Amino acid sequence: MGKKKAASAAAAKAQAKAAKKAKASQKAEKRETKKTKKDKCDEEEDDDDLEGILDKAHKVTEETVAGPPSRRANATFTPCPVGNYLWCIGGEYFSDDSKAYFYNDVYRYAPEKDEWRRFTSPNCPGPRSAHAVVASPMSGGKLFLFGGEFSSLYQNTFHHYRDFWCFDIQTRSWDRIDTKIKPSARSGHRMAMWKHFIVLFGGFHDPGIRTNYLNDLWLFDTQEYKWRQVELREIDRKPSSGFSFLPVADGVILHGGYCKIYAKGKRTQGVALEDTWFLKMSLETKEIKWERRKKSGYAPSIRSGCTMALWGARSIGVMFGGVRDDDTSEEGMTSIFFNDMYAYHTAGHGRWTSLMVKTPKKSGGKKAQAKVAAPPPPVPTQRQFERDSDEYDSENDGAGDDDVSTRATSVAPSVISHPAARTTEPDEPVIPLGRYNTMLAVLRNTLYIYSGILERGSREHTLDDFWSIQLDKMDGFNCLRALEVDVTQEGDESSDDDEEDGDGSDGSEEDEDGDEEYEAGEGVEEREEVDADEKLPTESLAKDDLRALANALLDDSKSKERSAAEVISTPLPGETLAVFYARSREHWAQVAHDAGANERGKTLRRNGFTLAEEKYESYKPILEEVERILAEAGLDEEEIKKVGGGGGPGASGESRNRR
Repeated sequence: MGKKKAASAAAAKAQAKAAKKAKASQKAEKRETKKTKKDKCDEEEDDDDLEGILDKAHKVTEETVAGPPSRRANATFTPCPVGNYLWCIGGEYFSDDSKAYFYNDVYRYAPEKDEWRRFTSPNCPGPRSAHAVVASPMSGGKLFLFGGEFSSLYQNTFHHYRDFWCFDIQTRSWDRIDTKIKPSARSGHRMAMWKHFIVLFGGFHDPGIRTNYLNDLWLFDTQEYKWRQVELREIDRKPSSGFSFLPVADGVILHGGYCKIYAKGKRTQGVALEDTWFLKMSLETKEIKWERRKKSGYAPSIRSGCTMALWGARSIGVMFGGVRDDDTSEEGMTSIFFNDMYAYHTAGHGRWTSLMVKTPKKSGGKKAQAKVAAPPPPVPTQRQFERDSDEYDSENDGAGDDDVSTRATSVAPSVISHPAARTTEPDEPVIPLGRYNTMLAVLRNTLYIYSGILERGSREHTLDDFWSIQLDKMDGFNCLRALEVDVTQEGDESSDDDEEDGDGSDGSEEDEDGDEEYEAGEGVEEREEVDADEKLPTESLAKDDLRALANALLDDSKSKERSAAEVISTPLPGETLAVFYARSREHWAQVAHDAGANERGKTLRRNGFTLAEEKYESYKPILEEVERILAEAGLDEEEIKKVGGGGGPGASGESRNRR
């Protein structure tokens, strides 16, 4: 009996233990199930959060805007490869107070609705200008962007890009394309879409001392997403620069360009190119070779800053505008701005023709005149400017003055009346102003022209007008947005004022007397009182003190805290008197005016020049000491100009956009 009880107790105990273990196992299972459910919920929440973050990072906002983008230059204007639209990306604007604004917004223009829409995305390229964009119809439409440049607000820092982006036209979103091998950082390069390759050529890189011009050639395969540089033999001929880059069936056509000639001990000169090259390409033989084309037909005069767009329906490149500089004089630079149009027929060996607007019907109800109304404007001869006058020598008037705009950045820039659009007779067509670096695009059979740059005197104007013209009809320009920028140079009325003085005489005697007084330096006492505080007693300074002032001037030229007035009114290292006055002319005219004198016109300008000359002479010993310091550091003449900003925009009479 005792044994049975013991066995029964042991069995009961084992059963209880098994039941307890089973219960513990069930609890563990429940905990695991609960944990699994919780983890699953957390994962779902994490997925939701991640999707939300990604959605936010790639969210694109779209809005309709009143008109074209804010005025800007060096943006891109690209026809849509899958629709009747134009895409405008980026650009730059330099305000009158010397501030630089760079943009990275994306605009789309619909001609059928005359509607502009703006797209913004958190994931997009940084603000830039002078970049390049090409369009491809692949995968619903893509825009590829490479390179460009950026400057801080006060232009203390400058940066060239080498990043590569793709804009998806369907989703309106950007994706950055990163590859191990890619072109170096640059601006002003050209790209063209040939078959499934993006062809990139040239550009420039400016490290701050001198501008390095590039003529390397790169291909990006949109199927393999790889860059490769095209290696050419040293003996092979190739272009040095280019302003247009047009894809054709067997390759790409390049025309024109701009570069600088640097020679030790000589003044740097900008050179506009007028050569045309054909980049022969073959998928079968994989041959890539540059061939120079001869001029044929009615070619445009030599110029830079001209823009060409491809009229695909006719295989024609359409050119508009440009600028020609006469940069051979130390005193300044004369520039001619064009508003003529040319067609480059790409078939065969290429041929140039002139594109002219038809003369509109006259009031008598007669039929429209023949298509050729007048020959394109010839290049006017260089204006001869006197430093004490804004009037030009009438003997140098060219026949093409009604078709071009002229400016001289010399001691006394020219002042020529410039309306919103140029026309000479009531029955002649209205056409856009002459300009360079305009944004140009052909959509179907219509050419669109937006913005561009026009220089008047020492000022650079970024234009904001928008035009179109049907290339298959050439019956007149359509102004889609009128010019709102005032391009009238201050002092345009001076000639009228001078004529009114002297009871209707031409004022020649007064001018001659004024010139003699100006040259002799008489009547300067009153003006010295105006500028006495700004003069520096450098004549009696010891060498150590002079060097201290020179170092202080070097530091000031790099300072971020100087006001615009201080920058304008202080001579810079490497500047001549002519260059200093060319960029500060308006400031000194204002100083002379604020002195309380009642002079106007030429007398006011002479007084202003005298003030500038006095300021320059007071700084001359310091400037010479600065040049000695920089020469001791191993810098040559051109590098010295760059240090003080003497080679910057407006200082030497050369626009930064001419690079």
